[in-house]
Amino acid sequence: MSIYALKPRFQALLRPLVRGLYVAGITANQVTLAACAVSVVLGFYLYVAPVPPAAFALIPLWMLLRMAFNAADGMLAREFGQKSPLGGFLNELTDVIADAALYLPFALVLTFEPLWVGIVIVLAGLTEFAGALGVSVGASRRYDGPMGKSDRALVFGVLGSWTALAPLPSWLGWAMPVLAVLLVWTVVNRVRRALAEVRAAEPGTSR
Repeated sequence: MSIYALKPRFQALLRPLVRGLYVAGITANQVTLAACAVSVVLGFYLYVAPVPPAAFALIPLWMLLRMAFNAADGMLAREFGQKSPLGGFLNELTDVIADAALYLPFALVLTFEPLWVGIVIVLAGLTEFAGALGVSVGASRRYDGPMGKSDRALVFGVLGSWTALAPLPSWLGWAMPVLAVLLVWTVVNRVRRALAEVRAAEPGTSR
């Protein structure tokens, strides 16, 4: 189960806005690049600048807006004829870059071990790599959980809000190792289900 399953309802709410973007001449690739640029700027600002903990409230606010950006670029591509090979590359690459930038500031939060934050960043990238590789073996692009992109946005949004409101308790230090385990589980699920999809499409063939 993943929050990704709620995406159709979210898209329905955004459809009037997306139609307005199309009328204004804004393309799917422009939306994709804008979302990545804001994520990178915000992430590095929180990491480099001497900001107070309250500044971490920007992370959940942007996470919510970023989900809208990500849904909008996909809808522009599919529903308004803007799908392209370049857009496919941008969609995958910018998601990994943006996630890494937004998770990076948590390495400065004393409750978390910087090493574990780094491990989570790497594993988050691997989940998206595993999902995208499904297409290369004849399966669909896999979005299986339990810790897909939307799930991670929720988790880091909560952690950002908590950091902004009050010091995190020491016991929350286990959060990053648990996330790492869930990310490994997600990679395994995506590979396993992609292979199952291929086998179902080609009876009698083993991969």
